[in-house]
Amino acid sequence: MTVEVGILISVVSVFIAGTGVFVGYLTYQSKKTNSTKSDTKEGAELKAGLDYIRKGVDDIRIDLKANEKQISHLSERVTRVEESNKQAHKRIDSISPD
Repeated sequence: MTVEVGILISVVSVFIAGTGVFVGYLTYQSKKTNSTKSDTKEGAELKAGLDYIRKGVDDIRIDLKANEKQISHLSERVTRVEESNKQAHKRIDSISPD
């Protein structure tokens, strides 16, 4: 009977150890899946944020180009007004008696 009790204890011990290994493996797989889901979610959020920033930068570039064109146009108009003003002063100087 002593041998049978020893064998029984050995079999139970092997079964418990095998169950522990199996539970450990399932826990590892579960954490691995959750980690993958978490990494995927973070990656998607990061990509969405970068896309939002990229769109904002593109909008700023478009606005900057429009402002540059407007400044160039205003610069040309100021130059014409200055030339016209210079011509007007010449005409006024020629009209006024000295």
